[in-house]
Amino acid sequence: MTQPIFQQRIRVMIFVLVCMMLLMPFISGCGKKQEAMKEGIAFTTKYQAVFMDNGQVFFGRLANMGSTYPVLMDVFYIRQQTNPNTKEVKNILIRRGNEWHGPDRMYINASHISVIEPVSEGSQVAKLIKEADEQKPAGK
Repeated sequence: MTQPIFQQRIRVMIFVLVCMMLLMPFISGCGKKQEAMKEGIAFTTKYQAVFMDNGQVFFGRLANMGSTYPVLMDVFYIRQQTNPNTKEVKNILIRRGNEWHGPDRMYINASHISVIEPVSEGSQVAKLIKEADEQKPAGK
């Protein structure tokens, strides 16, 4: 009679060991993700594109990447404008800061950031930002 109880215990122990072995990669992966967040992410380009989970995209200089609320400075976004006569749609780069409250930075909830990408120096966005900086009035 003791043989079946012993076999049941062995089966339970084997089941527990198999479950632990299956969960181990997930547990160790979580630790690595948190380690990466502590180390921070470094970009080699001046500007970054920040894609939000609601579809908005902002361009700017990102700081405090490992924090709950990273900061985006010198912020731009794209607005579509339709010519009423030709129905042609144009994308226009807009500098944030001209709104009524005159923001000079954005604190972004990190949990709503989907993707962050570097804005390469030769890209169309980088060229438009450079043009906007050249047209910016002195003192701003």
